[in-house]
Amino acid sequence: MRRVDALDPIESVNTFIGTKDEGNTFPGASMPFGKAHSSPVGSHYAGYRYDDAVIRGFGHFFLSGAGCWEQGGLVPILPVTQLPTSFDHKRYGARYSHEGEIGKPGYYKVKLDRDITVECTATTRAGVERYTFPSGNNGTLLVNVGQANDKEPVFASSVKVVDDRTITGTVETQAFCGGRPYITCFTTRFDRPFREFGTWGPSGSKPGQRESAGGAGLRGAWVTFDPGPVTACTALSQVDGQGATNNLQEETSGKTFDDLRNEAQDAWRRELCCVEIETEDWDERAVFYTALYHVLLQPLTGSDVDGRYRGFDNRIHHAEDWTYYEYFSLWDTYRAHNQLLALIRTTRSRDIARSVLAIHEQGGWLPRWAFANQETNCMTGDPVTPFLVDLWRFGHLKGFEEQAYRALLQNADGIPPESSRFQGRSGNPNYLANGFVQYDKRFPKKGQDTDPHHGASATLEYALADATLAIMAEELGHEEDAERLHKRGLNHRTLWDHSVTDRGFTGFPRPKLQNGAWLTPFTPQGPEGFHEGTAWQYQWLVQQDVPGLITALGGKAAAEARLDDFFAYPDLLIDPARAVREKWVVGPYDYYNQFRYNPNNEPDLHAPWMYALIGKPEKTSVVVRAAQTLFVNGPAGVTGNDDLGTMSAWYVFSALGMYPVVPGTGEFVPHAPRFRRAVVHLENGKDIVIKAEDADVTKTQVVQRTRSGWLARTKDRIELAQLRSGTTLEVDLHTLSN
Repeated sequence: MRRVDALDPIESVNTFIGTKDEGNTFPGASMPFGKAHSSPVGSHYAGYRYDDAVIRGFGHFFLSGAGCWEQGGLVPILPVTQLPTSFDHKRYGARYSHEGEIGKPGYYKVKLDRDITVECTATTRAGVERYTFPSGNNGTLLVNVGQANDKEPVFASSVKVVDDRTITGTVETQAFCGGRPYITCFTTRFDRPFREFGTWGPSGSKPGQRESAGGAGLRGAWVTFDPGPVTACTALSQVDGQGATNNLQEETSGKTFDDLRNEAQDAWRRELCCVEIETEDWDERAVFYTALYHVLLQPLTGSDVDGRYRGFDNRIHHAEDWTYYEYFSLWDTYRAHNQLLALIRTTRSRDIARSVLAIHEQGGWLPRWAFANQETNCMTGDPVTPFLVDLWRFGHLKGFEEQAYRALLQNADGIPPESSRFQGRSGNPNYLANGFVQYDKRFPKKGQDTDPHHGASATLEYALADATLAIMAEELGHEEDAERLHKRGLNHRTLWDHSVTDRGFTGFPRPKLQNGAWLTPFTPQGPEGFHEGTAWQYQWLVQQDVPGLITALGGKAAAEARLDDFFAYPDLLIDPARAVREKWVVGPYDYYNQFRYNPNNEPDLHAPWMYALIGKPEKTSVVVRAAQTLFVNGPAGVTGNDDLGTMSAWYVFSALGMYPVVPGTGEFVPHAPRFRRAVVHLENGKDIVIKAEDADVTKTQVVQRTRSGWLARTKDRIELAQLRSGTTLEVDLHTLSN
């Protein structure tokens, strides 16, 4: 009998996980870190939602797990047996059945009404479909360039029927979360000639017409084939039309659909094999490997096959002998996703670091939420600092250390000029002068967000970033910078108000106004001054200064009591699965009027490990095990938005039994692993082996003892050097009695 843990990891992934309850993942096909995709488009702004009744087409660009509305679905193609009376995809969409629907890495399959089967795969820069029509029937494909995902506006588009196998065009769409419009070029090629064609525009369909172009409105092309299957390959480029054609030619020429599917799945097999787990539970395997799969979807490849990419100066640049990556959701990914890639995907992480530096070189400033070749200024704080410092700590900035440091120091000490599209640390003037970012809802902004609109949480994020940069400054020999940055890392203390009480606890971070006065009135459960969270959740975002936090809370016993209330700890001991769904924040967007742990959003993702940092590591294991029950093998199996793999990265680390709590240190805080055995295969040829023979996910377990051959500085940390040199961690677990 074949062992469950020896199964092909491809078969262990369920790409439908996260397609309900605002997980915002997509079930279709992609290559690891691919620029293009092939996935169904339904009525949801992220593309597909599992309970959608209709598929509007198969689009070719998506973001996995993001929260803003503008999320791609570009150039959706839908197969039909006859031309529709309306060219609005909301009206011509096809019903489908989940019966027989398949979602695996590199492959998706579904049966539409009218007995049409669609299969999807992808290359790095092209989405590919095979359309199988009813036997003996002609088949028509609707190539829609005037519409995309729901709530994704198309401002202009063009389409051209080049020859009897090729369509080209452009789509100008709205960038994510307050960004500006940007243009995507595409080339679609079919594996056999069509015999009829036409285009449509706002005025309707015109058979035999080869081109349609203009502003917003319905637009596209249709092509009709003789009976038989048809394969369509659609390549994308943000450089130019030739770039899309080059991408298509290089990656798909001479290959059948089955060839491309096999290549995609082989690529995923190599990626997913970087971690092996031992479990006999099929659902456990599915949840873990799907989380790892979601981690490895992004950032997206930005450069074309010839190395060209469109930079943040809107000029064309060339990445020679490296890959330019783009779409950086840094406010999310600096907290777990970045460190996981830095550990298990070192080659890509080096190029990711270089890509972020290229943004600085070409745009003049470092990004916060970089969408394609523009800064959206989405979210608050200074996430790029812990992001890049961690990449430096993991060794992925070799040869670029000083360049990166200068860019980070510019970002930490300055503010972009008004002429720059970057907003940077917009709260820096007051922060540098007085130690806090003022709360000012009238402060002007360049995009969706600006730091003074959320002054309290921005202050906490700045302080964490400063403390992180101080570590890099000291090790690079910039001692004066290190000293002042370290002091700024304590600026969270400027917001601590010892007079505020809530739920029997005294002292909370509180927003301040420009003149230094406290915001009045104020409640720690309210939304004022904090971005997507409350003072209850943000009070723990001071992991760089645990002694200071303990003092502010009134000592270790008081800190433990507050954590107990925050997590509803007594309830977790009785029935963890029920407690987390009833006591914690349960809605993906329930950011405010909350006093408990929010596992659906980033600001307090590290909070379970605050127990360990105050000397109560056993409680960390209890909370983490409880939180893991929120990840299940089903469409609603991701907690909150997956945020470009961040929640999935949290799960992978939590299941392995370690978490990167304090940015810049390269240290991991251990807790109870989920599996009896796990092996992480590093790119340097070394293995991290984690053994926990007594692991049982049906029980509440804590770490009794950890044995390894490594001499660590402390027993409650796992050091990066230990992991990179290869190590075996033998973890003895103790089961708590309820």
